[in-house]
Amino acid sequence: MKNRILAGAIALVSSVALGGCGFIPGSGSGDRTVTVWLMKDSVSPGFLDKFTRSYEEENPSIELEFKIQEWSGIGPKVLSALEGDDAPDVIEVGNTQVAQYAESGGLRDLTLESMRDLGSEDWLPGLAQPGSINGVQYGIPWYAANRVVIYNKEIFEKAGIDSVPKTRDQWIAATEKLNRAGNQGIYLAGQNWYVLAGFIWDEGGELADENGGDWQGALDTPEALAGMEFYQELQALGDGPTDADEEKPPQTDVFAKGDVAQIISTPGSAALIEQKNPELKGKLGYFPIPGKSSKAPGSVFTGGSDLIVPKKADERTAGIAVVKALASEKWQTELARGMSYVPNKPSLAHVIEGDEGTAAMAEGATRGRATPNSSQWARVEAENPIKPYMTAVLEGGDPAREAKAASERITAILAGSG
Repeated sequence: MKNRILAGAIALVSSVALGGCGFIPGSGSGDRTVTVWLMKDSVSPGFLDKFTRSYEEENPSIELEFKIQEWSGIGPKVLSALEGDDAPDVIEVGNTQVAQYAESGGLRDLTLESMRDLGSEDWLPGLAQPGSINGVQYGIPWYAANRVVIYNKEIFEKAGIDSVPKTRDQWIAATEKLNRAGNQGIYLAGQNWYVLAGFIWDEGGELADENGGDWQGALDTPEALAGMEFYQELQALGDGPTDADEEKPPQTDVFAKGDVAQIISTPGSAALIEQKNPELKGKLGYFPIPGKSSKAPGSVFTGGSDLIVPKKADERTAGIAVVKALASEKWQTELARGMSYVPNKPSLAHVIEGDEGTAAMAEGATRGRATPNSSQWARVEAENPIKPYMTAVLEGGDPAREAKAASERITAILAGSG
């Protein structure tokens, strides 16, 4: 899965994009070259230059060559590389893409390195779980991003709300107060299925369940229906469209008009909002999506990237060493501070405490989850029967009936018969 959740998180660095499909050679004169595919805008040129210089100084026999890839069409390109004889040594992939690449049989088993060298027991679940297939760790978590609530401090103050909500009940009560005087309490598009997924997980439900190797859609379980019921209650406290997602129109543009109290997005969306309406600069705040109790924030979909090593890579051992460096505490700290990402371990969250938005994101990441770990899930997202299901319910359809139909469609797609 393309890590589209990061679209907002990378907005701040888009102006210094590395350039699609180009390459950035190392500055060293090593005897061996390690080729690394990175995705466009994942890191800044400054980070890449700093890492390259440091790594090549510490490893004079190695020269690093970074080739920048576009997200569009990357799936077939990676699969082709895994099957060919000219595979790169390291590839950055979306965290939930690992399953389809592992199914090809072309990935190196990194379980030993993850346990012995990288402290895998402490990784964020939303990054670690998608990289592990049948107990084998193929993907090494690199960075994460997840949704938080971005709010207009001025509207909160005028509504007499002096503290952010910590529970769902508090959130609904606050949003009801905010949904007055010509303001929207929250702008939540009807087809924002990533947000729905978090509510379903909070209720103990799933998007799909695995049973004996077979996957079945699970939107029609009582738990999943309870998640949809809460979504419906929250979505009604604003004027979000029932038949569109958060990009139609872009919810940042709607928020920038100044009469919306809250949206659910990555913290990086604040930069887009302020660009659209500079008068909102300094008026935006952030808090984790509230959970059912104050003991923990709500569950969230964790987007981000893992690093994989192809079996056919010429420099497999050297590639693994580069992966270990990129995932190490030193470079996780550099990456988190420089790019406002969530590090791959909750224990490193302190490195971004001075950044309100990223700190809220890191708190929420402790309850991060990933989509079903099926190699066919990308096909589910391509058709996405979850979206019309949500619209049907929000427009008055019977939730149980609509959920059953959507679940049956998900089952068919995951079985390869869709």
